[in-house]
This record gives sequence, structure tokens and C-alpha cells, in this order.
Amino acid sequence: MSGQEVKGLLTAGTETEVISTLSSRELFPLRIELAESAKSDDRLRGRRVKARDLATFYAQLSDLLRSGVPLLRSIELLQRQSRNKVLKVVLQEVRDDVANGTRLADALRQHSKVFSELAVSMVRAGEEGSFLEDVLRRIADFTEHQEDLKGKVVGATVYPMFLTVIGGGILTIMMVWFVPKFEPVFQRLEARGELPWATTAVVTISDTLANYGLVVVGLLAAAGLFAVQYFNSDDGRMVLDRAKLSVPGAGRIYRSLAIARFCRILGTLLSNGVPILNSLRISKDATGNKVLSNAINDASDFISAGKSLAEPLRASGEFPEEAVEIISVAEEANNLEKVLVDIAESMERRTYRYLELFVRLLEPAMLLVMAMLILFVMLGLLLPVLQSSNVL
Repeated sequence: MSGQEVKGLLTAGTETEVISTLSSRELFPLRIELAESAKSDDRLRGRRVKARDLATFYAQLSDLLRSGVPLLRSIELLQRQSRNKVLKVVLQEVRDDVANGTRLADALRQHSKVFSELAVSMVRAGEEGSFLEDVLRRIADFTEHQEDLKGKVVGATVYPMFLTVIGGGILTIMMVWFVPKFEPVFQRLEARGELPWATTAVVTISDTLANYGLVVVGLLAAAGLFAVQYFNSDDGRMVLDRAKLSVPGAGRIYRSLAIARFCRILGTLLSNGVPILNSLRISKDATGNKVLSNAINDASDFISAGKSLAEPLRASGEFPEEAVEIISVAEEANNLEKVLVDIAESMERRTYRYLELFVRLLEPAMLLVMAMLILFVMLGLLLPVLQSSNVL
């Protein structure tokens, strides 16, 4: 075949492996290109996977291992049957890493956008303690629980958000399209100095939206962009997170859910053999709030010095006194991991009841606000008409 051009497809991990294989076959590569399937896999890398799909993966892997199927074979089976394209690519790489002697936790860590640090730490503890299948089941249950809780919160806030969008749309249409039709009447009354202040305000807003709508939208977009950039900075994030905790009504819900998430993750990690300092480092980021995260970080310093967890949490003033007291008693009784999960479940139940009540009160309040705004616009339109009728 000397001098003959040959085309073909090779399966290999790297371009170097391809060149080595071709050389062993006495072939000299002129051009090496990725196959379409490989290019597609590259586009999928780095994307996230839905929590429900991950929970299913953890549960199925646990069941396979419990049934005596070897780890490598289990991952291969799950990779083949996965319908999630991103997860399918990731599991193939995890399977290859494990086949090359990499521990499962280290293989999962290579895909930090898919597998959380919580899951990786628990898998590592399970591998070291020889109870990997139990750990995987706990991760699956934990992931399902967090998704259920998130779904409840989102479901409770959908209707208020819907009311806000619809109400804002109605007001905008009235201002831009309906109000200008009354301007001839308004101009006559304004010339006589008889235009009510409410009408003046409505007309001013309407003219601003009609004549400078794009400018207003641009200014709002610029303000939004500036706010996003500021709140992404460390100082801005601290200001925003502190404000979230201070909002009347909603702040209590936000704080309780963040603390419940912290307690559940910390308790889950501790019960699976993860050291407390490493557990605190992971769980503090799970709060999603810099103020609470800093308070937990300070607690880590106390624990490093041989002190208790409850003392710095109480000193921060960010954690409920009841929860801190229970943690203090649990530390003395040496059953902190169990008590933390109990605290999380109790706080989640109470918070969800409070959330339901808050949303029930929020809905009529928002309807009342929208009705008052629309009534104000209608009064601004009708008062000049009534005055004009009386004059005539």
C-alpha cells in the first residue's frame, strides 16, 4: 500500500494514541479529525444535569452494587441506558477513569458541574468505609428531597409572580394606549388650570412612556446590568444577602430554608464519616448566603481550636436560639449528626407552613395593590371628564 491514501475511523482517548496506533500499522497520518459523534460529545461537556436524573443514577448504582454487580460493569450499564445525553457522556468518562484505576470519588470530582462536592465527599467516605452502596442511596434520597422542597417553594411563588406580570402589563397598556385618547379633554382643562393633580401625574407618566419608552427601557437595562455586576462582587453579594435576610416575612422564610439546608447537609456528611471541618466547609457554601456562610466559617475556626459548634453560632446572632440550643445538647450527647437532620426536617416543615400562609396573604395584598393602581389611573382619566361635563 506504499503511497496509497487510506481513510478510516479509530477509537482512542487522545490524538497521541491515534498516532501511535497508526504507526504500529505502518501508516503515516496526513490529517486527524474528530468524528461527528466526538464533536457532539465535546459540545455536551461542561453542561449541567438535572437533579432528578442524578438522583435516579445514584439510586440505580446503589441497587446494582447491592445486587453484587461490579462497580465498572454497573457504571457501564447505567451509561448505556441513560437518556440524558450529557450524563451519558460524563458516565463514559467516569467509567474510563475507573477502568484505569481511578477511585470513583476522584473520577466524579473531574466533573464538578455535574456531581456536587457533597456527593463526591460522601462517595469518598463510602469507599473508605466500604459502605458505598448505602452512601449512594442516601445521596439519592437527599437529592430527591432537595428537589421536592425546591418544587414546593417555586410552586408557591408562581401565582404571585403571575399576578405581578399581568398587572404590570395591564397598567402599561393603559398608560401607552388608553390615556392618550383623553388628551384633547385634558388640554382644555389644563389651559383653564382645572386639571386635577392625579390626572397630571397619569398624563406625565403616559407621555414619558410614549415619547421616551426606549430611553426608559435602556436606563432600566443599564441599571439592571450595574446591579448584577455590583451584586456579583464580594461587597455587593454581602449587601444583597444581608438584605434577603431582613425582608419582612420573606426574610424569615429565606433564612429558615438556608439554615435547614445547612443542617441537613452537615448532618448527612457527618453521618457518612466525613470529618467535621471538611463537612463545615462544604455545608457553609450550601446555604447560598454570604452572611450565614461567614458565620459558619467562624465556627470552623472555633472547632479547630477545640471548642464547640453551638457557641460561635449563637454569638453570630444569625441562627435561631432554639436550633443552637439543640445543637449544644447534641454535642454533649455525641449525636450531632442525627440531631442536625432532625432540626432540618423540623425547620422545613414549619417553614413550608409559614410559606403557604405568607403566599395566601400575599396574593390578596398584591391584588389590592394592583386594584388601587388601576383605580388611580381610572380616577385620573374620569375626573377631568366629569369636570368637563359639569361645566357644559
